[in-house]
Amino acid sequence: MILLLVLLSLVWVAGCTEKATSTASNNTQSQVTEDNSNNIEKVELTISAAASLTDALTEIQKSYEAANTNMKLNFNFGGSGALQQQIEQGAPVDLFLSAAPKNMNALVDKKLIDTNQQRTLLTNELVVVVPSSASITLESLGDLTKENIKKMAIGIPESVPAGNYAKEALTHAQLWESLQAKTVQAKDVRQVLQYVETENVEAGFVYKTDALSSSKVKIAFSVDPNSYTPVQYPIGIVKSSKHSKESEAFYTYLQSKEALDVFVKYGFSISK
Repeated sequence: MILLLVLLSLVWVAGCTEKATSTASNNTQSQVTEDNSNNIEKVELTISAAASLTDALTEIQKSYEAANTNMKLNFNFGGSGALQQQIEQGAPVDLFLSAAPKNMNALVDKKLIDTNQQRTLLTNELVVVVPSSASITLESLGDLTKENIKKMAIGIPESVPAGNYAKEALTHAQLWESLQAKTVQAKDVRQVLQYVETENVEAGFVYKTDALSSSKVKIAFSVDPNSYTPVQYPIGIVKSSKHSKESEAFYTYLQSKEALDVFVKYGFSISK
């Protein structure tokens, strides 16, 4: 009887040991699979884009990365002229989205972007904004000469397309020189918006899309579109990209209905 009990105990211990070993093995395999999944190397793309595209591209980034888990999009937002210069100086950029054709054309001319891998995607319009709490009434560029407008902000014309468009409009109205004393220049259109939001200036030239993105400003008036070059946004793949396949995929996606709907949501128009 004692011998039988000893044998049964040994069988029970052996069974428990085998079960524990099996469980440990399964847990280890599961952990290895999970670790391998987490350690899949993501492809990172660097996209230099005009500051006015910030909100739309941030939303597009979330949906694109969710659908493409092996991808990571890194955005470098700024003035198109400054971004152009960075690419010319060899910055590791995969795609470029400019707020003016001239910046894209310059890179095409220098053979840094292939003419067959760039196209105009969006359009926008120039407006003058004032703080949302302002009691000032502005209806035209001529009103910027009034005494209650102490400072007005524009992007640096040489490097910020919105600033260049503003200069064109003011020159067309023969006001550029006379308003120089009031002009505060900003590094990009989002900084212009910030100056108006914080009431450091009484008015500023931004794109319609920027104005719509902020509750702290209101549109005083739209600038006559015949007084400045049409606002166009070209996109292109930088030749030096080390991820040409992934760059082409994102370039194509930006032209899809899903992406274009996001741009329209933020006030852009689709280029025809």
